[in-house]
Amino acid sequence: MTRGILLVLGAAALVPTGAAPLLAKPAPTAPSASAALRAEIAERAGSDLRGFYAARGNRPLWVAADGAAPAARLLLDQLQSAERDRIRPGKVKASALERALDAARGGSAEDVAKAEIAASNSYVAYVKALRSGKRAAMIYESEALRPALPTATSALQTAARAGSLETHVRTMAWMHPLYAPLRKALDDDNLSEQQRSQIALNLDRLRAIPANPARRYVLVDTASARLWMYQDGRPAATMRVVVGKPEEAMQTPTMAGYIRYAVINPYWNVPPDLVRSRVAWNVNTKGPGYLSSGGYQVMSDWTDQARPIDPTRIDWRAVEAGDGAPPRVRQLPGGSNFMGTVKFMFPNEQGIYLHDTPDKDLLRKDARQFSSGCVRLEDAPRLGRWLMNRPLPRRPRGDPEQRLALPELVPVYITYLTAMPEGGRIAFRDDVYARDRLGGDTRLARSDRSRADRP
Repeated sequence: MTRGILLVLGAAALVPTGAAPLLAKPAPTAPSASAALRAEIAERAGSDLRGFYAARGNRPLWVAADGAAPAARLLLDQLQSAERDRIRPGKVKASALERALDAARGGSAEDVAKAEIAASNSYVAYVKALRSGKRAAMIYESEALRPALPTATSALQTAARAGSLETHVRTMAWMHPLYAPLRKALDDDNLSEQQRSQIALNLDRLRAIPANPARRYVLVDTASARLWMYQDGRPAATMRVVVGKPEEAMQTPTMAGYIRYAVINPYWNVPPDLVRSRVAWNVNTKGPGYLSSGGYQVMSDWTDQARPIDPTRIDWRAVEAGDGAPPRVRQLPGGSNFMGTVKFMFPNEQGIYLHDTPDKDLLRKDARQFSSGCVRLEDAPRLGRWLMNRPLPRRPRGDPEQRLALPELVPVYITYLTAMPEGGRIAFRDDVYARDRLGGDTRLARSDRSRADRP
């Protein structure tokens, strides 16, 4: 539930989460640079910068020949407040850059070149420090899903390709799009200390997500119980979801994986604790007919070769009492199957995935932390169409567990944002998982759930 909305001054710097940002202006023509300035830059560029500047004829990126440097001044403002990023300003040479930019106002080729190199050095140091600095705990399926540490050349090349260098710096385009507007909120003097602490923890969580994980990726926020489909760096669509309950064992973990395939007509493998508390109680109360009317089968084991067995062979009162391991129970596709018509798989030891649901009532609530860990989708067909580049079968028929591979792997990032930019505002949400109160995301999900489906 949203606890409060803070209007952030300077909203022009914010990137709306529900709409595409404005298109960047065309890349400006590079400022002319005298032979003397280019020679000074070539002489002063260190080994890590030399290749970048040589490839552009030693023309400056940050500082004009007359010493004007608007993008570098914006960068300096960020460096001087780098403690917001848990970085010491001295580590990114903020004071040295300030002195160099002040001296460059005189316009001498030597001073302009010094400021140019100082800006590049500070920028590279800042980008690397942000990418490698403190971030919240997250389970990554693959190292490729972690934020990457760029080389000096690649960091500068990305800045040089930006349509507007000032926009690139102002939006901190080397970070996830939500990072800069959340950081900008700290300019507001009306923030309470609790709100500042909350923002700091959420900046840690955003540092765990790459700036642009892929051309297309999915972002799930468990605090707001909402999913976004990102395309080319901006949200293409969003929907409500239901996520894990507040109890520690049921929380949806912060994690990242690759959505690899969809399963049409899925079974629901009932978790053992629910076999005890729900299935066994219903069988003991209503009789074995409860299983057939609900589309449940009792299986011989958890292997792929398992076969249905006679449910009357099971001592359901012993199961309900917790005497021994409960049997495997699965629900057939269709009807009231808790998986709905499709589930989207990013294989992981936590047994977490995205799936359809027949229970749409929970999706209409403001607080939507009701699942046993997995993510229930408001509109699974819409997500499937976006993932597959074609519609899913509207009324799936045929064999259970039909597997459809995605045309390409799509990263999914599940995070927990109790302070999040929404348009020109910051939404503060209830700490439903108590992770803010405990100082961060130190608790990750158990890994003993993968055999069953926790809807």
